Amino acid sequence: MIKILVAEDDKAINGLVCTYLRNKGYAPTACYDGEEALSAMENNTFSMIISDIMMPKMDGFELAEAIRAVDKQTPILFMTAKDDKPSKLFAYTLGVDDYVVKPFDMDVFMMKVGALLRRAGIAETQSLTVGNLTMDAEEHTAYLGGSELPLTVREFDLLFKLLSYPKKTFTRSALMSEFWDYDSSATSRTVDVYMAKLREKTSECDGFEIVTVHGLGYKAVLK
Repeated sequence: MIKILVAEDDKAINGLVCTYLRNKGYAPTACYDGEEALSAMENNTFSMIISDIMMPKMDGFELAEAIRAVDKQTPILFMTAKDDKPSKLFAYTLGVDDYVVKPFDMDVFMMKVGALLRRAGIAETQSLTVGNLTMDAEEHTAYLGGSELPLTVREFDLLFKLLSYPKKTFTRSALMSEFWDYDSSATSRTVDVYMAKLREKTSECDGFEIVTVHGLGYKAVLK
């Protein structure tokens, strides 16, 4: 499921946006200021960021700047009452992908969300093919050159996640939060062990490699 972070200090608007996202099959996470949003991003991987500009503690401009310092790809959509040209220009300069002025039509807003996700190559796909590897999320099966590749459920989910977002770096803490939930025995070393197993099992895959991003985590790089 596509996870979207919603940073908006107005609880009514935040709730409305999250409700619409949920009804469309997305998994929204509500945050009420920029600092809370950044904290959520440390432990979760989001496919898109929706943010207000005028928020307490850290505004949307500061949030976008902090995100773009480490992540150039995740789509950022501003929803704001600031309708002036300087604000819009500054937002796009920071790397924001789209800018919606309040009040806005929710149906049009949701179409913008879908368009940004498609533009970023993010979709609720149930299968993918990379080189000689084919994966089917519905059946939880993987085939390498026509032969089934033996993967555990967690190995499959980790690999499918990496290949669904090629070039995107996933931190160890984000992977632990998503795939180990509240397993208190899991550590960052646990993630390293799983990645070593995946590298070994996919050594004959010709379409990608799992790369370690030192100090951060892992990403899949297509060949």
